[in-house]
Parts: sequence; C-alpha cells; structure tokens
Amino acid sequence: MSAQYDLELSDSHKIPVLGLGTWRLSGSECKYAVTKALELGYRHIDTAEMYGNQLEIGEAIGDFDRSRIFLTSKVWSNHLHYDDVLRTCDETLRDLGTSYLDLYLIHWPNPSVPLKETFKALEELVTRGKVRSVGVSNFSTNLMREALRVSKIPVTVNQVKFHPSSYDSELLEFCNSNKIVVTAYSPLGRGNLVRDRTIVEIANKYNRTPAQICLRWCLQKSTVVIPKSRSEEHLKENMEIFGWEISEEDMRRIDSLSRS
Repeated sequence: MSAQYDLELSDSHKIPVLGLGTWRLSGSECKYAVTKALELGYRHIDTAEMYGNQLEIGEAIGDFDRSRIFLTSKVWSNHLHYDDVLRTCDETLRDLGTSYLDLYLIHWPNPSVPLKETFKALEELVTRGKVRSVGVSNFSTNLMREALRVSKIPVTVNQVKFHPSSYDSELLEFCNSNKIVVTAYSPLGRGNLVRDRTIVEIANKYNRTPAQICLRWCLQKSTVVIPKSRSEEHLKENMEIFGWEISEEDMRRIDSLSRS
C-alpha cells in the first residue's frame, strides 16, 4: 500500500492526512473497525464524546503503541463552559484509556457560551499536558475569525462537512491563509457521491473507485480526510489514495458539482 503522509499544524505538531471516522460506529463493530484500521497502518482515529463509542475505541487502541496513534476527540456543544470542558476531557481520557489527546475540538459552536471561556479551558488542558493541539468543528468563516481573536494558543483545525457537492471554497481559503488545517468529514457525501455520474466517469478514467476519487479530490485540496469504514475491504480501498493525482481539468469538473 502507498505511503501516507502528514500535514504540519500551526503549533508544529503533525496530523496524518488519512484517518478513520467513527461516527455511528458502536459496540463490537466499532472495536473491529478501529483494530483492523490500525493493523492495516492507519495512524489517525477520530471520535467524539457525542458518538458514545470511546470505551470501545479505548479497548481497541490498548493493543497498539499509543505514541504511533493520532487520536482526535470533541467536546459537545452543551459542555463548553470552563469547568465542563475540563470534566468532559477527563471523562474522555478515562474512556479512551489514554493520558492525552493529540487533538481536541469544539464539536459544534454554542452561541450561549462565550468562545473565550471555552478556549481558556482548552488552553488549560494544553498546559496540563492532557491535550496537544486544539481546534474546532462546524465553524463558519466568521466564527473562525472570532476563534482566532480570542484564543491565546493556535487554533489548528476546523473539521467540517467537505466533499465535492459540499465545497465551501471561501472557508477553505480562509483556513489555508491562516494556517488552519481543514479536516473533511463525510468526504463521500454519506455514500451518495459514489453513484454520481461525473465521479463514476472520472473514476473509470483513472481506474479507481468513485470513493477513491472523492478522497483524492479532498487531499488535493490540502485537507485531512476521515471516512468511516466498517469493512476491511473499504479500509484498504481508502488507503490507496496516495501516489497518483487527479488532473487540474478533472479537479475543476469535480469542483463544479458543488451545490453548497
């Protein structure tokens, strides 16, 4: 399988560009997917307090070298007050069976809680060594500006829905210009894009699968991708997105699919 690579975050830590998303994975199915992914060579696992699967993920990663795993979790929108962030992070660390997170994100913004208060808690978690990098998820360009204004430490990542039919070029450009890595969740459009006529046509041209075309398109936009996969077959398929490129012309054709 082709070699993966990392992107450098604005705080000098590095994030693997391919990860396993675990939303709607639970129980033995979740533990199997995480275990199999790590066996195959994945180094990035994405979870969240709200997913309800951190215990299973903790069981899975316990059999592997923690220092080789990039572990992301997220604090839910009703836990963004200072004390709640600290408590929730401790619970997440306990469930995952680890002493630190590589990346901790605000899962969704909450207008009733000042961003400054939440980031003060995230800063404290970094100071205590419980979190290495911090970021956000589902933040608009305007909210990103506010986050950058109030945070005393680098806001390294914005995890958003990002795929060929949900392509916010303005947000991507803003993040790139401020050294914020965009992580693409639902990069396959929850499975709908693998049947898109243009995607299928381009996949046939490159002798690739439609899923690989979608993921490769995201990579060429300099994003991180975290597709969810339940089967070993799809986990392997997702790893074969390195070592080849989509042409500029075909990238523009895919860009034109956006309906966002």
